[in-house]
Amino acid sequence: MNDAVPYVVTFTGHRTYSRRNDQLIQHWIEMLYGAGARRFRVGMAEGFDLAAASAVLVAKSKHADIELEVFIPWRGFEQTFSESNRRLYSLILERATMVHYLAESYSHGVYQQRNEAMVDGADYVIAWWDGKPSGTANTIRYAHNVGCPVKNIYDFQQLELNL
Repeated sequence: MNDAVPYVVTFTGHRTYSRRNDQLIQHWIEMLYGAGARRFRVGMAEGFDLAAASAVLVAKSKHADIELEVFIPWRGFEQTFSESNRRLYSLILERATMVHYLAESYSHGVYQQRNEAMVDGADYVIAWWDGKPSGTANTIRYAHNVGCPVKNIYDFQQLELNL
């Protein structure tokens, strides 16, 4: 991990994220940008991931040196998304700086592989975690295990991240 300032930031959160706190995501991107973050990573799932990617693209329109790096579990992952989320996914994919596919098709464990790949090499993780067992919880646990700091911005409380 870079001890000076965050450079690579990973976002992780629930698919049930309702978009009512998009301003908070934008605030964190701007704050981290001011601290030196330039590359932002998302996993491209519906909910928090697509909201975070959208917020990064808004920030990128103001700061040309921002990079959006997307991690997709497998090709065709978005086929089960709602139509509006498939359109948003495509727009984000077109504007992403880097695109990583973890597999050609679904396989057991591919979500965890994606989550670990997003955390590996990151300097900071921003989470939207409600405290319940989930893929988000697994990502946070992995970040803690590899020494990557996590900030949970879940809306009604700042949860302890002891896993």
